Amino acid sequence: MTDQPCRNCGAPLGCTFVDLGMSPLCESYIDTRQLNEPETFYPLHAYICEHCFLVQLLEYVSPEQIFSEYAYFSSYSDSWSEHARRYCAAVTERFGLGQDSLVIEIASNDGYLLQHFVDRAIPCFGVEPAANVAEAAIKRGIPTAVRFFGEAAARDLNREPGRPDLLIGNNVLAHVPDLNDFIAGMKRLLKPNGVITMEFPHLLRLMQQNQFD
Repeated sequence: MTDQPCRNCGAPLGCTFVDLGMSPLCESYIDTRQLNEPETFYPLHAYICEHCFLVQLLEYVSPEQIFSEYAYFSSYSDSWSEHARRYCAAVTERFGLGQDSLVIEIASNDGYLLQHFVDRAIPCFGVEPAANVAEAAIKRGIPTAVRFFGEAAARDLNREPGRPDLLIGNNVLAHVPDLNDFIAGMKRLLKPNGVITMEFPHLLRLMQQNQFD
């Protein structure tokens, strides 16, 4: 058994899903000034909870260490930017979003997605913990709160900018250490008749196709 409980249900973790040895942190790209510095590796050892079946890594570093200064800007990927444009067009039509609506994205990165709502004059707001990435979004005219999301953040966002008609979370849920606080925050923030959309890798497909995310 490990000394950390399941992130979802709190049950003891002891069943290995896959052990891929040691790895540096995800998206922790180094620049030329760091080439002569040591790089820390951590166990890339996934466990599966035998109670709720959530597959998860143990927490070796805090989210602040990973995401406070982030090297990945979503707009660098042309295919992802095009996916964001098509997503915006689809949800705008499907849910009748307009100038009286509000869209909030959690982990909004550099505004790669919300910029398309700005182009349509649909009010939007981003929540992004990495200050350097959030700055890029703000320069694009996207209001952005630099903080991690959870119930406390949701309470503040309820007041300003308000409760959204559409709440978005793309490729963020798998990075969240406190899943229950994150989900509770989404429930608290969303309008009663609002819509949540989430995107994340499908574990079965990763296994079947031998993918590495």
